[in-house]
Amino acid sequence: MGKSLLIFGAIYLGALIFLSYSNRSSKSSSKDFFLAGSNIGSFLGLFTFAATLFSTFTILGMPDFFRVHGVGAWIFIAVSDLVMVFGILWFGYHLRTRVDKSSFMGMAGFMAAVYKARWVGYVMFATAFIFLIPYVAIQIRGVATFLDQAFPDSVPLWVWAVGLVAIMLLYSEIGGLKAIIYNDLLQGIMLMIVIWIIGIVCLDRMGGMSGMFDQVAAKEPALLSVPGPKGLFDFQFLFGSMVAICMIPFTQPQVSCRLVIMKDHKALGRTAMGLGIFAILVILPTMFIGMYGAFNYGDATPPEFLGNTLLKDQSGPIGALVLIGLIAAAISTADSQIFALGGETRSLLYGEDKKMMRKARYAIVVFALLSLGFALVSSDELVLLARASFAGTALLGPLVFFGLFKKDPSLFKALPLLTGICVLILVGANLGLYATKVAGLRLDLLLLGILTITSLIGAATTKGSQM
Repeated sequence: MGKSLLIFGAIYLGALIFLSYSNRSSKSSSKDFFLAGSNIGSFLGLFTFAATLFSTFTILGMPDFFRVHGVGAWIFIAVSDLVMVFGILWFGYHLRTRVDKSSFMGMAGFMAAVYKARWVGYVMFATAFIFLIPYVAIQIRGVATFLDQAFPDSVPLWVWAVGLVAIMLLYSEIGGLKAIIYNDLLQGIMLMIVIWIIGIVCLDRMGGMSGMFDQVAAKEPALLSVPGPKGLFDFQFLFGSMVAICMIPFTQPQVSCRLVIMKDHKALGRTAMGLGIFAILVILPTMFIGMYGAFNYGDATPPEFLGNTLLKDQSGPIGALVLIGLIAAAISTADSQIFALGGETRSLLYGEDKKMMRKARYAIVVFALLSLGFALVSSDELVLLARASFAGTALLGPLVFFGLFKKDPSLFKALPLLTGICVLILVGANLGLYATKVAGLRLDLLLLGILTITSLIGAATTKGSQM
């Protein structure tokens, strides 16, 4: 595998450097650096959305989720992603209609403007920061752990993690969002190729689709039904996950900004439809890999299962492709999220553009280092950590909707204040300070319900809607 890894790695790094330099920003404005000139077509749009949304979480997390919890993982992610596509179309249209593309720099700044209060932007930014840093960290952690499995006793895990962060910072600081989007094209294609190669190999070794289900049914039949052998996929978990995932375009800045920078509504529509197809195609082979793992490595730890299935059970060239694909997937999501936090920082800064952009670029480095630190202390439960991240940012949904659709949302400041309180409550639950369920109801769903009801009260007691 070593020779194949050197060849594929050199090709990948060469392409990465070429795309970064050839598409680097020729201007020095914040608009061009952080929003790529706001003129992205549907083809690039599809792959930058796909590479941002599907990542290490997909290649490493979802196979292990299928292996441990069964076919209900399909409902958890694939069905939720398809519903999210309609959310992208609906929300994207209204957001693009409402914002002034010439002045838009980020959702935090936009919320501060519509609520006529800078502190509302800080609530938006702080929530994104609190829940996106761990999500970035699991990309770094997942690939670093996998590389540690691939090359045991070579270098410590933290060295792999530092290397990944260094690559992300290098090309994002060189070319800005435009370079990231072109690299997303490369990384999205690699993700699809790698996941299908492994999926087909696993499916073939289990005797095709029917053979796969027959073998899993004989060993652990609970994997083929919900709520699964561990009882995870109950209605609350699946419904709450769907809501949290569907909120991603509305509440996570790395996706929201991509809705705005599409060149027109038609391009956004074509991108959303393509994304729905991409979601099905990328999740399906993870089920094959997970079922293969359930039969062959049912009692293994996640790193052992992934190391055996994705590397040791594959030929050298395929194993090398997997490693490059994993690195590409981790970078594509992590850099988009770190960079988006930098854009959100810029949207809250006022002053001479070059100075403010410099501060925002320094902030990107700080966010990357914080993500690195979190990656080194986080657990290997990639999917559950990602789900916690989705649920946290989902609490911003009512705040964003109210700000988007009310004529003067500044008349109802109780909603952003309550949003900040609910975020702190959920953070406490995630830290284990108290239970994550109240009277049998998931806390994240309860808090989201409280915020939704509050926004409806605000809608009924303040002036009419914007649209």
